[in-house]
Amino acid sequence: MKVRNAVEELDPYVPGRSKEEIAQEFGVKKEDIIKLGSNENPWGPSPKVKEAIEAELKNINRYPESDLEELKKEFARYSDVKQEQIIIGGDGADELIDTLAKTFIEEKDEFIVPLPSYMYYEFLFKPYGAIPHYAKWNLKTNTLDLDSVLDAINEKTKILFLCTPNNPTGGLISQDEFRAILNKTNKSKGGVCDAIVVIDEAYFEYSKTNNVNLLEEYDNIFIIRTMSKVMGLAGMRIGYGISTKEIIEYMHRIKPVFSLTKLSYIAALTTIKDSEYIEESIEKGIESRDFLYDEISKMKSVKAYKSYSNFILIDIHNTGFRAAELTREFMKRGMIVRDCSSFKGLDDYYIRISICTLEEDKKFIEVMKEILNE
Repeated sequence: MKVRNAVEELDPYVPGRSKEEIAQEFGVKKEDIIKLGSNENPWGPSPKVKEAIEAELKNINRYPESDLEELKKEFARYSDVKQEQIIIGGDGADELIDTLAKTFIEEKDEFIVPLPSYMYYEFLFKPYGAIPHYAKWNLKTNTLDLDSVLDAINEKTKILFLCTPNNPTGGLISQDEFRAILNKTNKSKGGVCDAIVVIDEAYFEYSKTNNVNLLEEYDNIFIIRTMSKVMGLAGMRIGYGISTKEIIEYMHRIKPVFSLTKLSYIAALTTIKDSEYIEESIEKGIESRDFLYDEISKMKSVKAYKSYSNFILIDIHNTGFRAAELTREFMKRGMIVRDCSSFKGLDDYYIRISICTLEEDKKFIEVMKEILNE
């Protein structure tokens, strides 16, 4: 069997480990495991979602909604844009990234990713023959290396991926930086090419900042958002994008019609209307993140990166552990943290943790102190 070269050469994406895996490997009770590895919402979905799903179960013999207009209307309201600027994807925001590639990428087109960042961009784009160019994220300052991005842009650039807050570092990209990049990727602004700048705002609620206003100035922006984080629906796989009417219309020609299931649709619609739940989820997430950052910052052998997301990157160079070794020590004690050695741009001495309940946070800090003899 001959596999396409682009697929054969592709590095597999490495997701966070599940509770089931850890329970089986280390003999710990699944219900006792504390999961800090996948940037999830530890408090669960809106209480209204369970009731809404139960009411919808009788209809799962029917095809789901195809136009999704009511949900688009709610996303538009939440995002303060027009309904025609919204596109919705199943499989979280990943389907939208894949749809971008199907819609705009020709073989040998180039895309830019500052490293380290979310590696699934590359995983989805390379099978279409797109060529990655890597810019830099400055780990010392936890900021974008703007010059490296501007230097990477050329006439073959078709897409740029800019994650803010950045995964895995938690740092933000400023609007001045976005404008510099947008100007160089838009010929009508004097740029060297016409490329789409993808702004990944998967975690924007935790930073209390967003970049929707830039859509009024530029026509080459696509903003990615998800319901897997603040909204507590990671298991339902719902994402949405915000862009110009023209870009959205082209993407709808390619996007699968029935990619959002009936239950995902009703869960999303119920959640986006529950503003009280969303606000509470944001505030509890920020409280947890700031608690973890403050406590880890007191430890001498590690460095915590200031984060505006729901996770924290930790430099463990001075602990005597590699990331794989340290994550294993946590797993032995029933805790899942993310080994970041699979992130391009990071070496073997970084881990990432995500928010938990304050009770779980305190248990994690105790275990970390025990492992590191702090």
